[in-house]
Amino acid sequence: MKVIKDTELIITQDKKIYHLNLNKNQIAEDIILVGDQDRVTQISKHFDSIEHKMQHREFVTHTGSYKGKQISVISTGIGCDNIDIVINELDALVNIDFDTKTINTKKKKLNLIRLGTSGALQEDIPVDTFVLSEYTIGFDGLAHFYQETECMESEMRDAFIQHSYWPQRLSEPYIIPASENLLQKFKGFIGGITATASGFYAPQGRELRLKSAIPDMHQKLNTFRFNGYKICNFEMESSALYFLGQSLGHNTLTICAIIGNRIKQSQSENYKETVEKLIQEVLEKI
Repeated sequence: MKVIKDTELIITQDKKIYHLNLNKNQIAEDIILVGDQDRVTQISKHFDSIEHKMQHREFVTHTGSYKGKQISVISTGIGCDNIDIVINELDALVNIDFDTKTINTKKKKLNLIRLGTSGALQEDIPVDTFVLSEYTIGFDGLAHFYQETECMESEMRDAFIQHSYWPQRLSEPYIIPASENLLQKFKGFIGGITATASGFYAPQGRELRLKSAIPDMHQKLNTFRFNGYKICNFEMESSALYFLGQSLGHNTLTICAIIGNRIKQSQSENYKETVEKLIQEVLEKI
């Protein structure tokens, strides 16, 4: 039986996973992931009770009960690099024995639901609506540092690379579907493909003082079609969430509030109200 080295699995003296600063009894099976630390409180204020509150760096966790169901809310911060930390450490909490540092024979499955904000890439998606990520296409490259490829879609990926003339000097895009059981649970929102960028400015086609290496990025994403699916929105976390979560055996889904439309160049006038509405709808469906 493989024993995981101390440098691979970093545990504090009080048996907590290092970055999240959580022990095994402080998380629920249903976990809402948000980027913004302040959004954790915005969600947990709806709970009937809160049993655990923890913060270490940008990672804030509240675990409590909503209408009889235990739910955790965790802030990840921005980007796929932070998702790499959060998902690996959540999995370690439920599937690794911290005393023996061995992998449990019986694995536990988590429901990992990301609530985010994003910009629409289709003219017909209004601001202040919600997009369900039926697929996510990652430009971040994180998945290529792992050996697992089983959850990746190859036909859609190849079609996108051909359609976009994707530059070979950049990381190869990877595409992963959402978990079917969570899709069914949250159906009713606008569905499509969510693009995950490795940054906020040039990686999403923005230009300030530096020019983007792909000046027609929005047009390439906006015009892609595959088996009736189109790329609906841009954000910065979902591809890593889908890849890591599903490769480790968990269920994953992202739902984003559209606070801007990149094609129409329009912005929400009150995005906080839109996010609040999304939170309430998701809590009811969980």
